[in-house]
Amino acid sequence: MRRPIIAGNWKMNKTKVEARELASRLRRDLHDVFDRDIVLCPPFTVLFAVWSEIEGSQIEMGAQNMVWEGPGAYTGEICGEMIKETGCQYVILGHSERRQYFKETDAIINKKLLKAFFYRLNPIVCVGETLKERESGRETEVVSAQIEGCFAGLSEEAMVKTVVAYEPVWAIGTGRTATPEQANEMHEYIRTVIAKLFGKDCAEKVRIQYGGSVKPDNVDEIMAQPDIDGALVGGASLKPEPFARIVRFENI
Repeated sequence: MRRPIIAGNWKMNKTKVEARELASRLRRDLHDVFDRDIVLCPPFTVLFAVWSEIEGSQIEMGAQNMVWEGPGAYTGEICGEMIKETGCQYVILGHSERRQYFKETDAIINKKLLKAFFYRLNPIVCVGETLKERESGRETEVVSAQIEGCFAGLSEEAMVKTVVAYEPVWAIGTGRTATPEQANEMHEYIRTVIAKLFGKDCAEKVRIQYGGSVKPDNVDEIMAQPDIDGALVGGASLKPEPFARIVRFENI
């Protein structure tokens, strides 16, 4: 049985005061939830502030990105050693916005992934197709290529510790919605690709999150799907009530 994981990606939001308030409220509201992993992923500037509020609780913390090198001459970047020092256990890699706006390739994400393991950070690796790719019927081809490229050179042991987040980019800001069944269909496909690369036993252990506009009113149905093991939550993670409700999803 795979342990569910709910992660809140705050993106470029929250000042230090706001971040501490949200983290403190979530620690209080989720104090009795222990049967699933809860991860907060704030901006770099408030990682220490958030950690000061959740340290000692069951809530964990992740960064939204990292560079593929160690400390050195990479102006404006943050390395894994720095992230680890803030209290992070996780790091998001290859988010669709990083791919779109900063032109990150599978090869770059792969280098970041390998470095994340060097610093003992658990990676959440995002994959997913665009609207154009889905409309042309290339969704499985695209996602398969992303998985092969991002996870190249990874050991089976490391793959088991990796969280895969499926983001249907075509369903974000387009007015279209991926049904829970459509999401699960891709999650199931992702698991078959992982099985081909790393073996069936490994694939059955890998947790695959869904990252397509998860909200309090759809999380129960989404989490009821057999191959969906969690959620990577965007906008709904910025307020305590909706995020707490998502974390407390009910098995239906």
